[in-house]
Amino acid sequence: MSTTLTGTKQLTGAKRLIRPMQYVSLTAYLIFLGFPLLWLVSASMKSSSELNSLRVGLIPESFHWANFSDALAKQGLLHSASNSLFVAVATTFLVILISMPAAYALARFRGKLRTVGTGWILVSQVFPVILIIIPLFLILKSIGLVDNLFGLIIVYTTYTMPFALWMLQGYIASIPVELEEAASMDGASRLKVLRIIVLPLLMPGVVATAMFSFVSAWNEFFFALVLIQSPDNYTLPITLKMFVGGEGKVALGPLAAGAVLATIPSLIFFGFLQRKLAGGLLAGAVKG
Repeated sequence: MSTTLTGTKQLTGAKRLIRPMQYVSLTAYLIFLGFPLLWLVSASMKSSSELNSLRVGLIPESFHWANFSDALAKQGLLHSASNSLFVAVATTFLVILISMPAAYALARFRGKLRTVGTGWILVSQVFPVILIIIPLFLILKSIGLVDNLFGLIIVYTTYTMPFALWMLQGYIASIPVELEEAASMDGASRLKVLRIIVLPLLMPGVVATAMFSFVSAWNEFFFALVLIQSPDNYTLPITLKMFVGGEGKVALGPLAAGAVLATIPSLIFFGFLQRKLAGGLLAGAVKG
């Protein structure tokens, strides 16, 4: 009897330690993720002399707000940000529009075509970008889409599509097919089944895929560096590169300020879609 009580007390004590350890682990993880952004914000408010010195600290000795005005005025940051926003939003829209029906077909229809499609999605992720950039440049040049934002949108959509398909088909496969069969037996057409049953349950996957597509297009650098040539069509990553001088001298303060400003649209986009994600989860719970 005493042995049982001792074991019960030990188990209760272990359970009491689990919750504090979870909070400690979560706090450490948040600090690990947030420290680079915190350091970037700190660097954006430091002077060049302080950044080039050996003194390291998160709190600036004096707040140098001129870095933000320099970043906005000297390199055309706002114009590049508008280009990046246009490209990222258009890419996200096209990826979702094309990948949703394709992912449904991959998840629901059986046959050799599905096997080939799934295999090609996996294989396409193996090839490095450097292998396709030259033929891609020549193809876009032949149709007049080099140094063109629409050409960049096509490239980003094609590049993002395989992973988006893989994400969405996994979400669709997790939706019980019996729900669709029950709605069909009640007389609902396939289009109505997709609209009323599948789409609400799929909304968390659509939101997650939209987040991935937007961030991929917003942060992409290599394709834009090769395909975009005129300053009027520069995207934000290309403009941030211009803070590095021809002799390798880096304007650290304005560069950090520009990088901070570049994160704001992504944070707004994530904040907006996070509410949609929660709404989709609740809708899926009710529909299920």
